[in-house]
Amino acid sequence: MKTRIPELRKQHKLSQEELALAVGVTRQTITSLEVGKYTASLVLAYKIAKYFGLAIEDVFDFSEVEEF
Repeated sequence: MKTRIPELRKQHKLSQEELALAVGVTRQTITSLEVGKYTASLVLAYKIAKYFGLAIEDVFDFSEVEEF
């Protein structure tokens, strides 16, 4: 799943570590999200979106997710 996390971090001048601390995960989790190796849980997606003042779909790209 694609995300806008790297772009948003740069706009807010945040390191991966700073974002990780703000949302309660490790820097490695943020790295994995940014490179697409990990899909955020709904709770984590909400925390990240809320941190940036955005809706979840403004941070995460669901266009490649298969519908049921």
